Amino acid sequence: MVRTFLSAVFLVWSLGFLWFAIDLPQPAQKLETDAVIVPTGGAGRIARGLDVLDDGLAQRMLVTGVGSEVKPGEFAAEFEVPHALMECCVSLGFMALDTRGNASETALWVKSNEVTSLRLVTTDWHMRRAAAELQRKLPVSVKVVWDAVPSQPSVGVLFLEYHKLIASQLAGLVNY
Repeated sequence: MVRTFLSAVFLVWSLGFLWFAIDLPQPAQKLETDAVIVPTGGAGRIARGLDVLDDGLAQRMLVTGVGSEVKPGEFAAEFEVPHALMECCVSLGFMALDTRGNASETALWVKSNEVTSLRLVTTDWHMRRAAAELQRKLPVSVKVVWDAVPSQPSVGVLFLEYHKLIASQLAGLVNY
């Protein structure tokens, strides 16, 4: 009985990991949203968010999880963001330390900026967990578009992120 149960759990876990590793989220189509949200931490995320602004697909951008030592001028210089764009359209969020914090910081920003639709830009392997954490914090009326930045994750990165996703889902069930 225990052996059968453990075998079933292992089979479900294995199939879930296979799905997670093979079916990574993809970049979004060109559709407009009120804002673009970019959690820090992965290559290409901020550049993708800035491209969304440049293409007119969003009016504002929040970069969440920015280190407290980063100054807006330094950020603008590093990512070649024109001063006018920084002033009008790019917000840097300094509160978040992790994915759950990114979701909380984003929810506060969305509320204060009256955002009804947003594009979440993060790395493909991080998208499912980031989106799940965000959906738990946002009102159901806010539309979230996934815009994954393609990467070449190692099996180790996928293994770790899959388990973080499972833990996040279980924590969400407990806190729900």
